[in-house]
Amino acid sequence: MTDMDDFTLKLTNELRVSPLYNELKSKAKELVCRTSGDVSQLKMNIHEGLAKSGWKRSLQNEVYCRLLERVNAPSQNGVHIKEPLAYIRRAQASWEKRILKSLNSMCTEMSVPLARKRPIPEQKEIRSNWNELGVDEPDLSLFRPVYGPKDFLDMLTLLKNPNLASEQLCNFWGLLQLPFPVKSLQQLRQEFCEMTLQWSQVGVDGGSHTDIFDAERVGLGQKVMAADNNALCQQYSRRGIPPSLRMQLWLQNVGLRITDSDRLRYEQLKMHVFKHDLLVDKLIYKDVKLTATNDDQYFVFEDFIHQVLLLFSRDTEVLKHFVRSSATPPKSYIRGMLGVSDYAVVYPPNGIIPFHGFSMYVAPLCFVFEDPVTLYYFFREIYTRHFFRLHTISSHPQGIVSLSVLFESLLQACQPQLFYHLRQMGAQPLRIAFKWLMRAFSGYLASDQLLLLWDRVLAYNSLEPLAVLAVAIFAFRRVNLLETSSYAAVEAVMADITTIQVIPLLQVILLTEH
Repeated sequence: MTDMDDFTLKLTNELRVSPLYNELKSKAKELVCRTSGDVSQLKMNIHEGLAKSGWKRSLQNEVYCRLLERVNAPSQNGVHIKEPLAYIRRAQASWEKRILKSLNSMCTEMSVPLARKRPIPEQKEIRSNWNELGVDEPDLSLFRPVYGPKDFLDMLTLLKNPNLASEQLCNFWGLLQLPFPVKSLQQLRQEFCEMTLQWSQVGVDGGSHTDIFDAERVGLGQKVMAADNNALCQQYSRRGIPPSLRMQLWLQNVGLRITDSDRLRYEQLKMHVFKHDLLVDKLIYKDVKLTATNDDQYFVFEDFIHQVLLLFSRDTEVLKHFVRSSATPPKSYIRGMLGVSDYAVVYPPNGIIPFHGFSMYVAPLCFVFEDPVTLYYFFREIYTRHFFRLHTISSHPQGIVSLSVLFESLLQACQPQLFYHLRQMGAQPLRIAFKWLMRAFSGYLASDQLLLLWDRVLAYNSLEPLAVLAVAIFAFRRVNLLETSSYAAVEAVMADITTIQVIPLLQVILLTEH
């Protein structure tokens, strides 16, 4: 059996247990009941009926989404594995132990349980204040983030391939001494060829022709929406999405349809929040206060962000993404049963311990989605597709380690003088750019520019535009950076990038011969 045959069989089995299969089966039964005439034509009539009613397109979109997941899934000898490199697996396991130890230490020091059932009065209070969660100001001064981008980067700098001698790494100027295969600038130019200057882009001021182009893009976007074709939607999105169509096309891009059962599940998750208090709730609350609430662009969405993250922490559907992740969900034990495997439970229920800045994955989406249910499910989708890779240690080409190596490789290729200058005074560029990459630039760019960047992430099904943009920003600030003489001065030059125009910078770095 070939690799494709194996995938086809696996995909067929997965579809048979999916909600789409039951819907297709129900529609097919309905068509059978309405069909009269030659029984020999029954199969053909059902196929035609499903095609006319749009179910064939739904099935094609579902298969396309599964194929994209397969493209991004690592494999070895045709068998999917979480992480092929042993030293990366050990590093991720060590990092997970460190995070869990930090969480347990906080729990012990403050005599706060990891989870508790709320008293009835408290349940009533949180239910009544559900849409005003930001109003409550509990004292969280003693709670601290479990880790942040700096802690994670420090861990990554310790990664070493045991099969390489130190002298084999003498050509690596970067902070990460890892020989990961990453794309060259020429390969990236080919991959992102739709960003060339010969194609107009949403998000670029084209002067007098902008209004005409915008009207054409809106008209074409409406046709793409009517076609309900995920592949077509991705292709269209590569040149950007008009803000008026972004919500519908983002949903179509990821194949997300909100059903009645989804809304019921949303309400069930709310009930879990009302009934039980988790230690991570306080970490979430503090993170929202420290990041989104302090941001001039996102503070108005404080309640939405808080709601989404509280529900997310209880959603066990999120655990499914660990099949594709190098990470393992952390576990705790029921009180009095420490070390007894039968009493081990995943904690928190979704398996994700939030880091400092985690809430910024949600904040920009509030500009796109008004309905809190749709907002929640889209966040869950984009997290389990892309963002989980930004805070786990893996050798995956879309992982934070590979993105960091790609950033350093591209910057050395495009701006060798600048890279060497910064390195010589102890200001490694990755120490500046890492927080941008880990948060997908959320909180650093203006919101409209960030959404244009995320358009491309979804369109290309890739996080590599993040690394390319980070290189472009350094190149853009090159003159100022070459005049610096200390790390503090470099930080000051790169502190504010809210005025950056994303698409022109990406075009420059992808098109200019260096």
